Amino acid sequence: MARLSVNINKIATLRNARGGNLPDVQKAAVDCERFGAQGITVHPRPDERHITRKDVELLRPLITTEFNIEGNPTPEFIELVLKHKPDQVTLVPDDPGQLTSDHGWDTLKHRDFLIEVTGRFREAGIRTSIFVDPDPRMVEGAKKTGTDRVELYTESYAAGYHADREKAIKPFVEAAKVAKEVGLGLNAGHDLNLDNLHYFAENIPWLDEVSIGHALICDALYFGLENAIQLYLRELRLK
Repeated sequence: MARLSVNINKIATLRNARGGNLPDVQKAAVDCERFGAQGITVHPRPDERHITRKDVELLRPLITTEFNIEGNPTPEFIELVLKHKPDQVTLVPDDPGQLTSDHGWDTLKHRDFLIEVTGRFREAGIRTSIFVDPDPRMVEGAKKTGTDRVELYTESYAAGYHADREKAIKPFVEAAKVAKEVGLGLNAGHDLNLDNLHYFAENIPWLDEVSIGHALICDALYFGLENAIQLYLRELRLK
């Protein structure tokens, strides 16, 4: 069964919209774990519009499952990760003002840069994952950087799921097979939800981890946070 890492960015967005500390991001993270989440993901952006550097500092000693920090490996981001040493760092090629992640790395074009960055994190004992589109060439390129895992960017799968789910998942299965063949661990994330998650996990049973935030927090508005997490865990069960 793939592990569920809950991205808590949207909880921080809600807090920041009003100021103060409601909802409490640290308590929410601890509660997510208590409710069954097997990891916590944060994506601190330069403008700190949701998760802040201070949040990362406060969260680190509280997380008892797996702490995953994702973001663009700018010097400031690298410094933050090396200081707080999460269990995993996910490298995402975001522009500074980008609303949300919308593409993976060109691991061929940026190979030398990614080799340098993954090497620094490896020396610190931090597992690395590189965000990639479902392209076997990009997966193969990621392998050459020294990363431990890739995370497949699943927006196109989610967008095409209801029209033709077999067609939508095909490139992801192909990319996932390449990752398996070259010995890379496999994560996935972006727009996965209660409608499309089980089919994705069912067709890629060697999937290690999914990172889900926006959809899960939206579902929590209706079902409650504990119930939403349990519903997502249920979708990841293959039997």
